[in-house]
Amino acid sequence: MKPQTQAQAQAEAQDSTANARQFDMANALTALGAGLLFGLGLIVSGMINPSKVIGFLDLAGNWDPSLIFVMGGGVTVTLCTFWLVLRRERPLFDKQFYLPSKADIDTRLISGAALFGVGWGIAGLCPGPAMTGLATLDPTVVLFVGSMVIGMVLQQLLDE
Repeated sequence: MKPQTQAQAQAEAQDSTANARQFDMANALTALGAGLLFGLGLIVSGMINPSKVIGFLDLAGNWDPSLIFVMGGGVTVTLCTFWLVLRRERPLFDKQFYLPSKADIDTRLISGAALFGVGWGIAGLCPGPAMTGLATLDPTVVLFVGSMVIGMVLQQLLDE
């Protein structure tokens, strides 16, 4: 094998950089498309409407079971496609799959899930629908997202 000249090495490095940029762009466009599709699904399903969500969670009062179809649709798509995706060696636009490695059920997980559930029940919003709902400029949604960001910052500070 002949040693590379400096010009060949530079050309190869430029090709590698160009390929990485294309890969990053494809990844970003895929994420954008998935996010838009997810947001549209949240809008169509009514998940960005807090009163719809609270009506679903109000089992003892005026229960609105319509969101069962949203969850059923999500679970069905996941069950039908997740195993198929994981049969691939790697994702289309990344080097590896990033799957959870921690399987412990600990106090932190339980308390986080409880806080999430209480917050969802009180506000009728969770992070995805809240981010989508920001487009409405509803002051309640803006306050919720602002509080959520403060909570994330506090969590980061506590973990340090």
